[in-house]
Amino acid sequence: MPWRAALLLILLAAPAFASAETAGPLLVLEAKIPLGEVRGRIDHLAIDLQRQRLIVAELGNDSLGIVDLGASKLLRTIAGLSEPQGVGYEPQSDAVYIANAGDGSVRVLRGDDFAPIGRIELGDDADNVRVDAQNKRVLIGYGKGALAIIDPARRVKTGDIRLAGHPEGFQIAESGTEIFVNVPDFRQIAIVDVASRAVRSVSTEGFRANFPMAIDPAAHRVLSVFRSPSTLLALASPEGRIAARLATCGDADDVFVDARRRRIYVSCGEGVVDVIAPQQESYARVAQVKTAAGARTALFVPELDRLFVAVRARSGEPAAIWVFRPAP
Repeated sequence: MPWRAALLLILLAAPAFASAETAGPLLVLEAKIPLGEVRGRIDHLAIDLQRQRLIVAELGNDSLGIVDLGASKLLRTIAGLSEPQGVGYEPQSDAVYIANAGDGSVRVLRGDDFAPIGRIELGDDADNVRVDAQNKRVLIGYGKGALAIIDPARRVKTGDIRLAGHPEGFQIAESGTEIFVNVPDFRQIAIVDVASRAVRSVSTEGFRANFPMAIDPAAHRVLSVFRSPSTLLALASPEGRIAARLATCGDADDVFVDARRRRIYVSCGEGVVDVIAPQQESYARVAQVKTAAGARTALFVPELDRLFVAVRARSGEPAAIWVFRPAP
């Protein structure tokens, strides 16, 4: 059964809330997929598109959840991790990379059966994972200020890109020539030249706690979201000039660009997803969709046209992945 049809079998009665600016919900809640006996905070998500598997870093549970989207159910839970924060799927080598904050390790699993095939010791606070397909490598933020460069063919660390402080959300430019990095401890956004590894920075002008980041290639902008105060800043790339700003929901941890609809989704721990649209040179919130308190991590998958939101266990309700369909 196709995964979309399976999702509709568990269609929920509770609709997403849309603000008065919209004629109808811009994100429709289709399903909740339970994650089993998972407790504590859930961190980032990744996708294996070929197998239609969602990979969930269950930080507070020291585990990894594997969701079969085709069957709309939990496939398995992998225990024995150490505060997994970041996760990424590298398709060329068919491998899953899991960055563990607790022991600073990166565990590497085989994509088909999740057998362990490697372990890389970074030493401290292994965090976000990004697959750099153009340059055939995996990048992982860690420590007091570095992006580790991993060779996926050999599953070894080959070098570092040094930064002023610990990197949070970071993104690779579509051209593959630059990397944009949130460095909240130093109130800056770092811009890395991939060829030379030279780093320059843009001040965040007093805004603090910039964690999530996305790139809008059509608008040539880098989007960074701050928690204090809750604000989206848009930087014109590649020069890094602040081009626009907008107040957002609180405790943001992920931001995504829906290129098809020219929208931005910001997932926030206060229990909402902000739906934002460009207006001339700036932006406006066009809807605010209810989720659940603490549900701040998410993943938008354009190929499936779905937004997946990780919701931790609550009284009377297990941890789950909430599946939203953008509309229209």
